Amino acid sequence: MIKRIVLVIVFLIVLTGILAGIKYLQISRMIAKGEKAEMPPETVTSAGVRSESWGAKLTAVGSLAAVQGVTVSAEVSGKVVHLGFESGGIVQSGAVLLKQDTDSEEAQLRGAEASWALAKLNFERYANLLRLNLVSRLDYDNAEAQYKQTVSQGDYLRSIIGKKTIRAPFSGRLGIRLVNLGQMLREGDQIVSLQSLDPVYVNFLLPQQQLGQIRTGLAIRVTTDALSGQVIEGRITAINAEVDAATRNIQVQGTVANPKKFLFPGMFVNVEVVLPARENVLVIPTPAVLYAAYSDSVFIVEEKTNEKDGQPVKIVRQQFITLGEKRGDFVSVVSGLKEGDTVVSTGVFKLRNGQTVTVDNAISPDFKLSPKPDNN
Repeated sequence: MIKRIVLVIVFLIVLTGILAGIKYLQISRMIAKGEKAEMPPETVTSAGVRSESWGAKLTAVGSLAAVQGVTVSAEVSGKVVHLGFESGGIVQSGAVLLKQDTDSEEAQLRGAEASWALAKLNFERYANLLRLNLVSRLDYDNAEAQYKQTVSQGDYLRSIIGKKTIRAPFSGRLGIRLVNLGQMLREGDQIVSLQSLDPVYVNFLLPQQQLGQIRTGLAIRVTTDALSGQVIEGRITAINAEVDAATRNIQVQGTVANPKKFLFPGMFVNVEVVLPARENVLVIPTPAVLYAAYSDSVFIVEEKTNEKDGQPVKIVRQQFITLGEKRGDFVSVVSGLKEGDTVVSTGVFKLRNGQTVTVDNAISPDFKLSPKPDNN
């Protein structure tokens, strides 16, 4: 019995050794085959690192303001008896916007004009009598004072009547009407917004470090998401006389033409200040950059000799770089590359350092400094 058990154990040990040897041979063959296998080269597009002269510029965000803008309000109390405008309309300077009831003032004016006429006759009569020494100087002065008082009363009533006829102080576009016919207005009640829209101001802030680079007359470019793809040209027309002590920014004001009235006060815009100086920069396509939290990098295409067959092959080497300003489809490189280097321009996310590649620029996108996508 014991002999049989020993034989079974020996058999199992021999069988386990045979199976382990077979598995070892299989794994060894797989490892050897893997070491001999080569990954096929990845097809990529490439672009050369080139030097370009870019005009220097400053960027900021700003808002639009009307050159002339006001909310027209009532100067005196009164009932609205006539409306001479519609919401959103265009008006010329001096156009009648609204009339208030003036019946009471006109009735008082007729009485004041009658008193003025009588006072004028009395004043002229006393003037003639004074020349003949038939009245005292005191009577003449009283008549003159009475005459001037009636003139003043008439002027006051005409002023009230004039203030109840509200006119556009300048040409522009009206906003939403805030009053109705027959409404009683109090002094200061708002009637309608009036904005002059051509040209318009562009107000924006720049850091105090850039104060020495700007001056009035410099060109600006304005873009807004309301006019996608359009660039509006203008000029800096004013620079504030003081720097904000809290933010250390200085307010700058530009002026841009708005003949089609597409720009409205209060709109958010992006502003570029075009500086007269130009600088030479190294540029690459933006898709060539592999962005990462620790550092940005690109893959440089290099040609080497294959150690196995002696044939030339292209491989990629990962290079960390420092980026500068971005314009259109290109970005400038501050350090890490030199002019003449060739970098992978698309598909960098699927590459690894030392990988072989095949360059096919027939499928390369058309990179531009001022791209205009078809779906804009």
